[in-house]
Amino acid sequence: MALRFADLGAAVVLTGRRPEPLQATADTVAARGGRAAAAPADVRDPAQVATALQTALQTFGSLDILVNNAAGNFLCPAEDLSPNAFASIVGIVLHGTFHCTQAAGRHWIGAGKPGTVLSIATTYAWTGSAFVLPSACAKAGVVALTRSLAVEWARHRIRLNAIAPGPIPTEGAFSRLLPTEDLIEGRIRRIPAGRLGTADELAELAAWMVCDATDWMRGEVVTFDGGEWLRGAGEFSDLLDFPIDWGALRKGGR
Repeated sequence: MALRFADLGAAVVLTGRRPEPLQATADTVAARGGRAAAAPADVRDPAQVATALQTALQTFGSLDILVNNAAGNFLCPAEDLSPNAFASIVGIVLHGTFHCTQAAGRHWIGAGKPGTVLSIATTYAWTGSAFVLPSACAKAGVVALTRSLAVEWARHRIRLNAIAPGPIPTEGAFSRLLPTEDLIEGRIRRIPAGRLGTADELAELAAWMVCDATDWMRGEVVTFDGGEWLRGAGEFSDLLDFPIDWGALRKGGR
């Protein structure tokens, strides 16, 4: 998404906990003739979010678009979840989205400027899903936040929307959620389109949803999953059909 936004002329500020991948992406943007800056922050900490926002404002002078894409997830039976594990996912996904959205919203309202927020949700935000309880709860909260503020902040010329993607291969997500070829193949069989999504496709949709042409879209959650969720509620509920060694899976995840 950052690369596509930059290719379209946006100056991008990249935020995350690890400085190295942020700087690597900023360097890639620069190599393609774009403008980018890295602003390391843990979105669970509102003070760090505020610092990242100041970096964006000091570097480029303004903020027009916020993309909430921070997430955490792992497979686990709910009865085995620790309170810390549940809180960690909710802290990243829901609290992090709130901290970033509130910081941007306060800036826009205070400056009397319009703004656009795009959050990445998931299709099981409205169905729930087995084995990813913290993520399902947190993403449902992100959808509620998006729709609530789309109404409340419209008077400030701030609009909020979200995308609910199906499975798109990334190392971090697939190593935790679809760690075997059998699971990947099973997921593809569930998708009417017959394939996984791609990051490039997601970036194109994101770019369209934050552009001026979609100003009348407010509080919408766009499903982007090749038709998967329509085949059955609960993206991970089909794991009930697989003999999973949870202990071995946890060791592999570490």
